[in-house]
Amino acid sequence: MKIKWQKLHRKTHYWGAILCALPIVVVLGTGLLLQVKKQFSWIQPTTIKTDSIIPQISFERILAISKTVPEANITQWADIERLDVRPSKGVIKVRSKTDWEVQLDQGSGAVLAVNYRRSDIIESIHDGSFFSDSAKLYIFLPAAVILSWLWISGMYLFFKTLIVRRNHKQKLAHKAAALTALSESIII
Repeated sequence: MKIKWQKLHRKTHYWGAILCALPIVVVLGTGLLLQVKKQFSWIQPTTIKTDSIIPQISFERILAISKTVPEANITQWADIERLDVRPSKGVIKVRSKTDWEVQLDQGSGAVLAVNYRRSDIIESIHDGSFFSDSAKLYIFLPAAVILSWLWISGMYLFFKTLIVRRNHKQKLAHKAAALTALSESIII
């Protein structure tokens, strides 16, 4: 039994689209949110700017000030995910492992803002690591490979269809010209 290439191609598109649909919807949805994260403080807190030009507070003071913010739930350095120092904006962002962000004036150490930061969670959902490293590797990666194959083969089908249509129009034009020439020769 010989399977035609076009039929096999269409079936792989059909099943490939079904297999990668859910992971791709998750990636697209979270990707859209990440595209506008700076425009919506609900996703990523707006960075407060200060006039402090030079960072002047010590690491010990950053930790001590961060401990005073109950939402952040910081009691030691192990509770801090990262420090984001922005000298040009005059701010130090302390990101806790509980996804709270404390923004400090880099000169005085004053607490400028305390906000929940959703962009990191959205990013982990986006790449699949939120679910597990296995989901990232065995679901999201294959879905991306399948989507890439669908795109490449879809572009092939698109251009092949254009070429076939152009060739068909040229054949029709040649036939019409031949018929015109034949009819003119019969009339003469």
